Formats: sequence, C-alpha cells, structure tokens
Amino acid sequence: MQYRVRHVTRFTYERGISESVMEARMQPRSDGAQRCLHFGISTQPSSRVLMYQDHQGNVVHHFNIPGRHTKLTVTAEAVVECSPPAELPDGLAPGAWERLDALTKSGEFWDVLGPSSFARRTPKLDALSAELELDRGEDPLVMLQRLTADMYRKFEYSPRATRVDSPIDEPLEARRGVCQDFTHIMIALVRPLGVPCRYVSGYLYGQRDETIRSSEGATHAWVEAFLPELGWVGFDPTNNVALSDRHIRVATGRDYADVPPTRGVFKGASAVRSELAVAVSVGTESVGTGGENPPFVPWMSREAPAPLGDRATSQQQQ
Repeated sequence: MQYRVRHVTRFTYERGISESVMEARMQPRSDGAQRCLHFGISTQPSSRVLMYQDHQGNVVHHFNIPGRHTKLTVTAEAVVECSPPAELPDGLAPGAWERLDALTKSGEFWDVLGPSSFARRTPKLDALSAELELDRGEDPLVMLQRLTADMYRKFEYSPRATRVDSPIDEPLEARRGVCQDFTHIMIALVRPLGVPCRYVSGYLYGQRDETIRSSEGATHAWVEAFLPELGWVGFDPTNNVALSDRHIRVATGRDYADVPPTRGVFKGASAVRSELAVAVSVGTESVGTGGENPPFVPWMSREAPAPLGDRATSQQQQ
C-alpha cells in the first residue's frame, strides 16, 4: 500500500520572538517492509533545513530562524510504500526465554531493557502487572499478544485525558489515555521480564475503519519488542493489533522523550499557542508532492495560560 502523509505543525506567539531553533523527526524510515519514496520539509518563515541521522537510525531535520517572527509553521510531506509484514507464528519454539536471555547478555539492548523517562516502574504499574498475572509462564510472543489484548480491554481511549508529558501513573489511575500512554505502560510492563522494547512514533491509516480507536488526523505510537528468530515485532495496544501495512514508522527510541515530532527553543517572552494537524491519504496515481493537499484541520490546539516572563532575552522550550 502506498500512502501520502502531510504533517503540519503551527506555533503562534502572543508577542514576537527573536529566534527559533528546532529539530524535527518527521521523515518515515526506510527499513523492513517500508520504503520512504519521497520526503520534503519546509518552514514559514523560510529557513535552511539541515539533516543528520541519530544513533537509532532516525532522520532528524534541524533549522534556525534568527529573525523576529510571531508565527512558525513546519510542513512535512512524504510518500511511503508499506508492504504487509511476515505473518507471525502461533508461538515460539521451546526454550525461547533462554535464547532471548542469551541475546540480551551481549549488552546490545541495554538501553531498551531498563527504565526511561516515561516508561518506568511505579507501585501502580506493579499493581497492574500483578492484576494481569504477567510473568514468564508463556513464551514471549504469546505473552506480548495477550498483553496487547489486555491493554485494549482495560484502558479507554480518551484523547483529552492526559498531556504529552503526563507521568505513567496518570493513565494507570484513570485507566484511560492515548496511544502514547498505552505504549509507555506496555513497555514498562515488559522490560522487567527481560524483553527489549522500544517506542515507535508514526502514523496509522484508519480511514473508514470503525475498529480503529486512534484519533483521525493525529500521530500514532506503538511498541516494538525484540524476539528470538523474529527480530523486532510491532504490537499496537491502542487497537489490539500487530504491526500491519497500515502502520507508517517514523522514529524509534526508548520512549516519547527520544522521538517527539518537533523539539526546540525560542528566544523571547511570549505565550505560545500550538496547533498540530496530520492528514493521511492513500495515493497510487503519482509519487511526489503534486495533487491537492489535505485541509489543515487542527487535531490539537493548546495555549499557554500566561506569558513566559518579562525578560526579552530569556530562552524557553517550545
């Protein structure tokens, strides 16, 4: 399947700021069953956009706007081809835990086995683990599939229930949240069992599919676990599905803190109102940026409650 993705982020400042420095992780990956056929990113005000690849293999674009401005728009467009992943077996061969332990002893997976900023153990998480009877009694693949279904059954999808920086205990206590929350909880449950797990940011094509709980026009997140003989395998606890050709992978990391779509700083004293819109459409007629753009329909709109201080030279995080 071929997809065209348009991801627009808009920042509006209450008072003019003197400089913006930002990086973006918006370019879909080209690995496995996915190929990024085209990608372009632009800013308004215009800037020279540079790029590098981080240690996880994610493509990072960065730019600097030194002039005074009151608005900033970042637009990324991509054409991505996704093939169906290999069908998963019903289970792994006997001795899977022992083989997994042998693989992780090398130290290669140390960063995705321990706690991270948003995926860490708490008393509430331990209580959920006990409730789900999570242990090594089943082979790793069967355990992950069962956990994906349990997360879907026990947690309500509620877009306004949490914030982008909510600690893991908030969705655990409310038993509701969004894909980011469910991904963090599942990662934090599985890593202590010795299964390497990483956070995947991207998009999910769910048009005309009423079984998809994810918000239309929003970014998406899910879990990838490393398993013997299979390598990295994706699980989507928000929708109780394994990775499919409708999942468009953008970046991988320990958790959301490693892979936000945009991150940066600005100079100035101003309240900031940010709007995020994502439009995903299937296109087979052309490969490129031609054609009609999806409309800008903000999925998220947030405004700071007050200006961020009076010093014009103060530097604040976006």
